[in-house]
Amino acid sequence: QAQLVESGGGLVQAGGSLRLSCAASGRTLSLYTMGWFRQAPGKEREFVAAWSLGSTAYADSVKGRFTISRDNALNPLYLQMNSLKPEDTAVYYCAEAKTFGIVTGITDYNNWGQGTQVTVSS
Repeated sequence: QAQLVESGGGLVQAGGSLRLSCAASGRTLSLYTMGWFRQAPGKEREFVAAWSLGSTAYADSVKGRFTISRDNALNPLYLQMNSLKPEDTAVYYCAEAKTFGIVTGITDYNNWGQGTQVTVSS
């Protein structure tokens, strides 16, 4: 399976925005369900958002602030993050599930990127 590569992380002040991207090394992303997860220091990895053939789902903590998107089969997966809060600070991971339809569990995904750090200062 292709390696997933995230980019776009960084340091931003509270209230700011960042856009994360996820691409597949050596090929285009598949049309399988894709998701974003995050893991803060000392905490378990948690679901952030999922995309499946145009349908989307979000964790309650990011609903209304984050947008997951993908224009077509040739484009990367994006996570637009607005109104960022210090509690959004985490390593963000892109993941691919070998299925269609929205899934939100960590074990539903079997291909993971290395992660990109997002730090939100207060």
